[in-house]
Amino acid sequence: MGPISAEIEVDAPREQVFELIGDLSARPSFTDHFLSDFHLTRLEATGVGAGARFRVNAPLRSPWMDTTIVELDEPFRIVEQGQGGRANRIPNHTVWELTTGVGSLTLVRFSHWTEPNHLDRALEVLSAGSIWQERRWRQALRRLRDNLEADRVEVNRIAVAGGNRYATGIP
Repeated sequence: MGPISAEIEVDAPREQVFELIGDLSARPSFTDHFLSDFHLTRLEATGVGAGARFRVNAPLRSPWMDTTIVELDEPFRIVEQGQGGRANRIPNHTVWELTTGVGSLTLVRFSHWTEPNHLDRALEVLSAGSIWQERRWRQALRRLRDNLEADRVEVNRIAVAGGNRYATGIP
């Protein structure tokens, strides 16, 4: 499917936008309207190797997806890769690009695509076509912008998949 893309201008410094997008524990603060059951796959929520698993609340089915940050070019670009769908057999790719706009504006460009085989392609079209996902990602970028511009990013601590890995008493 895809690629789907969306872009928005945010009145915030590029470094601040990069920090929020690159922190997977903050991702639900602007994507929880269509992604649920969000869990980190590692203790580190930022940096190369940080990963998360979540459910896409699509109209006909809700497949699990995961994503892992595989490349960081601070503060310009974040590249993520993952798997999803039935039995995790659909590769997916996500790219976030940040460029400086006019004045203090930062242009955020988002691209996402999957590489399903023939059977999975039919299931993707039936359940969550690119139009549905593109609308949800446009809304997510608007929520990201609103949170950054209002300085009200509320990050709730999310769980690490498989349970708490910290010993009792350690934050």
